[in-house]
Amino acid sequence: MPEDAKAQTGARLPLARLVRSPQDFYGGLALVALALFALWSSGDLQGMHGFSFGPGTAPRLFAGILLAFGVVIAAMGFLVKGKPLERYAVRGPFWITISIIVFAVTVRPLGLIPATFASFMISGAGSPETRWIETTIAGVVMTVFSVLLFVYLLALPFQLWPRF
Repeated sequence: MPEDAKAQTGARLPLARLVRSPQDFYGGLALVALALFALWSSGDLQGMHGFSFGPGTAPRLFAGILLAFGVVIAAMGFLVKGKPLERYAVRGPFWITISIIVFAVTVRPLGLIPATFASFMISGAGSPETRWIETTIAGVVMTVFSVLLFVYLLALPFQLWPRF
């Protein structure tokens, strides 16, 4: 087939012709990859012995469920007509990742209250539709909820404020 004819017919790779819903197919593959990583990383943890759970039981159980869902979702990409791949936005995942890192780095030296509030506010930068007054109010509410849950209800030994 001449090059012009290939360009006009939109010749694609053979697998790409079989995939009817690229978002489902590639999303399912991403879930399968995540599940396989979880299974690999929990491989050296002790599993279930009789009726007693080991530390590796829950991660392997959840990874197995995620793997099954990933395979089903990827298979649906072959069977059901769906949306094509869209442009991937980097802004949201970038700021969420930064907020998690900031929380992890600041929770011990600054305490739970400043670390939670700062993390919440940084994650708000992930959306261009963020209204900062509403985000500040929600950050205060979530910080209070975190303190009530982790410190008072679960009695976890979190430091609330920085020690100077």
